[in-house]
Amino acid sequence: ALSTHGFSVPLLLCWFVFGGEKPSWKVQSTSSPLEGVLRFLKLLLLTWVNCSSVRWATRVQDIFTAGKLLALALIIIMGVVQICKGEYFWLEPKNAFENFQEPDIGLIALAFLQGSFAYGGWNFLNYVTEELVDPYKNLPRAIFISIPLVTFVYVFANVAYVTAMSPQELLASNAVAVTFGEKLLGVMAWIMPISVALSTFGGVNGSLFTSSRLFFAGAREGHLPRVLAMIHVRRCTPIPALLFTCISTLLMLVTSDMYTLINYVGFINYLFYGVTIAGQIVLRWKKPDLPRPIKINLLFPIIYLLFWAFLLVFSLWSEPVVCGTGLAIMLTGVPVYFLGVYWQNKPKCFNDFIELLTLVSQKMCVVVYPEAERGSGTEGTSDDMEEQRQPIYQPTATKDKDLAGQPQP
Repeated sequence: ALSTHGFSVPLLLCWFVFGGEKPSWKVQSTSSPLEGVLRFLKLLLLTWVNCSSVRWATRVQDIFTAGKLLALALIIIMGVVQICKGEYFWLEPKNAFENFQEPDIGLIALAFLQGSFAYGGWNFLNYVTEELVDPYKNLPRAIFISIPLVTFVYVFANVAYVTAMSPQELLASNAVAVTFGEKLLGVMAWIMPISVALSTFGGVNGSLFTSSRLFFAGAREGHLPRVLAMIHVRRCTPIPALLFTCISTLLMLVTSDMYTLINYVGFINYLFYGVTIAGQIVLRWKKPDLPRPIKINLLFPIIYLLFWAFLLVFSLWSEPVVCGTGLAIMLTGVPVYFLGVYWQNKPKCFNDFIELLTLVSQKMCVVVYPEAERGSGTEGTSDDMEEQRQPIYQPTATKDKDLAGQPQP
């Protein structure tokens, strides 16, 4: 799962950096060199903010989230005004359910897969549970509040769009909010492009903040190089993990076909969502006595799995090449796992190189491993967990220790 998210996290960032608003299976993203430079600078700026201070990052997120919600509120209000003026042709049932092409179950599944991308942030809050105050109470509360709120805002924003745009115009537009503003705001149409830019700015910041913690946790469990589990000595920010996320995203910015990457990762993302939910059901059955501070009725994961099976099976049937390529990308993590994690007896030269790289990275980033976490709450850790937390390399003994072990003349 970490391998897949290692691809999907930079991809999500890349989508935000591109300023994308509406993924489409047919749209191609083209850009000028100036736009590429601006994307590069935007990503570097927000990486620096996240490396400098957790407080700065959260304040940036609060400000831009508020700006995004205000822009969406403006869209919804304009949609209500349109409906009051009688402009709801495409909301009438006879028009809203008109078929523009032959119904196809595979295309319906793809539509769900594409539409769910807009709601893909529901799982990112889980990456920062260690930084939440009272996570067992605040994490469910945040999810219960945010998902209905986001659903309400997005649904009514789309209702507002169709009061001024036909389905053909929606499909043809690369930025629906901008086209909507041009139709209804007149001389104030500049508000929408700025709002979209601010929205993507906040999206990059939020993804950087949460996704870097995924790499941090993976490194702490021994599935990634140990240096990614280190934090700054004063700022307490995971600088190596943030830089790794930034570099991964920059590598993906070299492509101009952003939406092809989205198509690849959408399938494998939901594949692992389903595997994770299935694992929850299996653990509830096989290990019913495990401590579960957050517990829900099994009916909900079962319903999710039924929907998940429909989504993946028909998506694979409709777009076998796209989904197959996504699976191939996912499988590239298998040899990395065997070389980096499963293979314990690595050559001394490999361990020495990793150790040197870790030391240099520590000095450059001024980071250390959070030793305090090792000594607290680990008394009851099982042998299996201890084995999983073995680092990706085995550190070699220092010269002083070697000399200390030699008999004195």
